[in-house]
Amino acid sequence: MLDPTPLIQERLTHNRWGLLGGQGCVLGFDVGSYGLRAALVDLSQHTFYAMHREPANESPQELVGGAIDLGNELMAAHGVTAAHLVRVGAGFGGPVDVRQGIVLLSPRAPGWERYPLREALENAFGASCVVDNDANLIALAEATFGVGRDTQHMVYIHLSTGVGAGLVLDGRLYHGATTTAGEIGHAVIGPVDPTRPGERPKTLEEHVSIKGLLSRAAELGFHTNLLSDIFSDHPVGRQVVAEAIDVLAVRIAQIVALIDPQMVVIGGVVARNGGEEFINAIRERMHTYIGKAVERPVQVVSAILGADSVAIGAVALALESMRD
Repeated sequence: MLDPTPLIQERLTHNRWGLLGGQGCVLGFDVGSYGLRAALVDLSQHTFYAMHREPANESPQELVGGAIDLGNELMAAHGVTAAHLVRVGAGFGGPVDVRQGIVLLSPRAPGWERYPLREALENAFGASCVVDNDANLIALAEATFGVGRDTQHMVYIHLSTGVGAGLVLDGRLYHGATTTAGEIGHAVIGPVDPTRPGERPKTLEEHVSIKGLLSRAAELGFHTNLLSDIFSDHPVGRQVVAEAIDVLAVRIAQIVALIDPQMVVIGGVVARNGGEEFINAIRERMHTYIGKAVERPVQVVSAILGADSVAIGAVALALESMRD
């Protein structure tokens, strides 16, 4: 796994974040997407530190309280006090109202409905806080510090228990009219089948999430709970992967035609299991679905920042907010 520290520390020397961008510290959190993770950058020393732990459960009180404890532990380990903090960022694995700083709900656990995450972290650390969902923050992390750091227009696609995307356009995270831009996992694939008028077509998430891939394998007679089996040499696994490649290639071709990005980055546990062979196959298949009028070189690559990517993205979001 790539150590992101050198990339982040080198990027911090560029100081693109306004008057406060050269002083104080910024704290970033991943509240449950990859366990509990905290990231800390010192803007004057251009240093980066990270820390993580696995939560005992996923209730709001346990996760947020655990994140606060982890942040305080990370700060104490590096001699940082609350007075040094100029901004806090946080990411959550579910829908977030970015403007109000609240979690709308969690797809994995009850109790998160309209949870005031920004308020909780601001009260704990005494610094302004910004929040967003995990896919958006991984997109911003990769565009700021990772594989897309030399691009201005980048799309990130997240393939995991859910499927989502983040858009970085003109160097800024794009949220859309209602802050829900990037929710491609909830769009259906194809029209209603006229022979089955009462049956709704499956969404992208139902096709290529972990559950979707395992369910498709079961439909074909291959019953397993292991994603690694899907990417094995089993003939049904190979068919399921081929179908997923085709579905993703179509969606990416449409994204390229609509948004004209320089790069498409693919990450999440599904992409990690598939490896470079999976990413390369999507890239090659994509060209089948791009019309000649818009066909051009587009990089389709793997995410590189790893398990700390949401926390790193939370730092990037906090830094971006300092430009506003």
